[in-house]
Amino acid sequence: MREFEMTGDPTREQPLRLWPGLVIVALQGLAWLVVLLVGFTALPYGILGGVLGLLLVMVWWAFFSRAPRPERWGAVLLMIVGLGATALLNHESMRLRFFVIYPASILSLAFVVWAVASRRLAAGHRRAAMVGTILLACLGWTLVRSDGITGSQADEFHWRWTKTPEQRLLAQSDGGPLALPPAVSSVEAVTDWPGFRGPDRDGVIRGVRIATDWSTSPPEELWRRRVGPAWSSFAIHGDLLYTQEQRGEDETVGCYSMATGEPVWRHADAARFYEPNAGAGPRGTPTLSNGRVYTFGATGILNALDAANGTLIWSRDVASDTGKTFPFWGFSSSPLVIDDVVIVAASTALVAYDVVTGQPRWHGPPIEEGAWGTYSSPHLSVIDGVTQVLLQTESGTVSVAPSDGTLLWEYSWPVGIVQPARTVDGDVLLSSAGGVRRIAVTRGSDGWTTEKRWGSNGLKPEFNHFVVHDGHAFGFDGSILSCIDLEDGERKWKGGRYGHGQLVLLADQDLLLVVSEQGEVALVPATPEGFTELARLPAVEGKTWNHPVVVDDVLLVRNGREMVAYRLSVAQ
Repeated sequence: MREFEMTGDPTREQPLRLWPGLVIVALQGLAWLVVLLVGFTALPYGILGGVLGLLLVMVWWAFFSRAPRPERWGAVLLMIVGLGATALLNHESMRLRFFVIYPASILSLAFVVWAVASRRLAAGHRRAAMVGTILLACLGWTLVRSDGITGSQADEFHWRWTKTPEQRLLAQSDGGPLALPPAVSSVEAVTDWPGFRGPDRDGVIRGVRIATDWSTSPPEELWRRRVGPAWSSFAIHGDLLYTQEQRGEDETVGCYSMATGEPVWRHADAARFYEPNAGAGPRGTPTLSNGRVYTFGATGILNALDAANGTLIWSRDVASDTGKTFPFWGFSSSPLVIDDVVIVAASTALVAYDVVTGQPRWHGPPIEEGAWGTYSSPHLSVIDGVTQVLLQTESGTVSVAPSDGTLLWEYSWPVGIVQPARTVDGDVLLSSAGGVRRIAVTRGSDGWTTEKRWGSNGLKPEFNHFVVHDGHAFGFDGSILSCIDLEDGERKWKGGRYGHGQLVLLADQDLLLVVSEQGEVALVPATPEGFTELARLPAVEGKTWNHPVVVDDVLLVRNGREMVAYRLSVAQ
């Protein structure tokens, strides 16, 4: 009896210590809840929570779970092998943040659920279930691909073997490059919509009034066409529209008929940019000027093309010229033409080229580089009578002289994606995911000075541009529309969930035309009294981050899959 009391029953196991595992996965879930509530800026906490949580689960199971030794070390070894196999076998779209985030978090949760659910099973059944749980939680990710993320960090998963929209496009008969058409009369110097966000890059449309009762006067679909992936918008003149696309291993500039959507010409460069969050393709929008179309690709190719037939006039590799590597999201600047130079932002460097010859004219002043690069476009502005080019970067905003790139002034506040804006009395509005600031920029005997007037978190555009109208700013506060007073930055209203979409302003009608992240078009009054939605229309399918365009009575909308043209009824 004494011997039995000293040694105990050799067939009896101690109960598992489960509470540490439950606490760990609860904290992981809390970390991801923070990401969902806060957005992109909290993403590192989610990644850290996923990876650190898995490591803690391994430590708990190996040393503190009270499981039999073969189960403890066998599970840890199998987790390492499963994650390694997943890293080797998964789709390319899953090989960066997706691999770090999902297998770690899901494996932690699945393993703890297995430990709780199987604690009363026989040893053999429990171990078989453990092997299946670990392998499924790891290798299951090799069966899917990611088509990127939404603005709220939600991922778009599809079965790995299904065709992407780009693959379906390339399977069409017109998927390859077009031959140059017969000679076409050159376009005129005056353009209807010269490029990114319009003539002043402010998203404001003038001279257009449309019917807002779409139940009685709905938009008429003129044509719909598949396009290659890109976050480009449109440049338009007459019956020709221009946009950029990715088609397989070629980065292309496409010219299409406004009336029919049929292709007119296509220029292709052997280049492909891809990253798994936003996908493949160019990020910039073509710019029309004096019969030429200027385009800047995601890998740094700057082209000057004949707008009539696509003939290449000159081309530069801006990455090589500046010594800049691709920023994380790719080169995203839309070219800006001022007098005899075309200016682009190559990561954190402004660079100008001669519009006629393509020869470099100047490189802007050195700008402090961060981890992500700069994704804003150069912005023409006249402040205190002086023409200048503004660029928002992740370290702040700089202003340079367009003639030689001389630094005029700078303001330190991290921004980097959204274009700056101006108030009626000349102040500058800067914005980021943290809010909006209004600064006064003045020139004195000692040079330029900047002064903060106010800061507001009532409007927080991450990569969604805002518009200014009648003393107010209208834009996205995360995924919800918002209006703030430019006098003091106070929010007037917030409403309407459109995801992380884009908008333009029909200024003559006090009307916002909003394109939701899901591809819907909505009409919202641009007034401070409150939010009201007047009409809504499903336009394109899939994630839509591209800017819409309205020229006369035609609305153009596109995303990374398709583009569509609508005829809008004109207001009487």
